[in-house]
Amino acid sequence: MLNEIASDADTRMKKSVESVVEQFKKIRTGRAHPSILDSVQVLYYGAPVPLQQVANITVEDARTLMISPWEAQTVPDIEKAIYKSDLGLNPSSNGGVIRVPMPALTEETRKVYIRQARSEAESARVSVRNIRRDANSDLKELLKEKDISEDEERRGQDGIQKLTDKYVAEIDGLLEKKEADLMEI
Repeated sequence: MLNEIASDADTRMKKSVESVVEQFKKIRTGRAHPSILDSVQVLYYGAPVPLQQVANITVEDARTLMISPWEAQTVPDIEKAIYKSDLGLNPSSNGGVIRVPMPALTEETRKVYIRQARSEAESARVSVRNIRRDANSDLKELLKEKDISEDEERRGQDGIQKLTDKYVAEIDGLLEKKEADLMEI
């Protein structure tokens, strides 16, 4: 039972870290990277579809993404989807290709993005701590029902704390890396 609780907590904490990684991808660093457009949904024959399924996204240069739609009639829909995505990007098309220049980040926008990244990281840390609380309450419940001894409960709590420390440190490392990316000129 202790292993099941620890395994469940580990799995849920991993998902929290994966979630913060996905959130960090949405924060622009000024450099062109196709993952910036991962959240963009294009209306394709009446159904919302991820942009990657209707076009090829490549990095043209350090500050420009190039989108090559597989069907020429989807160009206006793709442009509209990028405008609506709230990423602050302005695509421009010339025939069958869409270019998305990455605006240069000012000091002010960098600070806003760092605050956003810190907020996302804190949310992930809180999520990890909530998972720890849930796992510890499960251990207390097992102790109350006399399914485990106090020593086993203590060992279980220590294991859960080690998991928590590991994932919080991982989140902190991701945040540090993202802040360094954002401050790079």
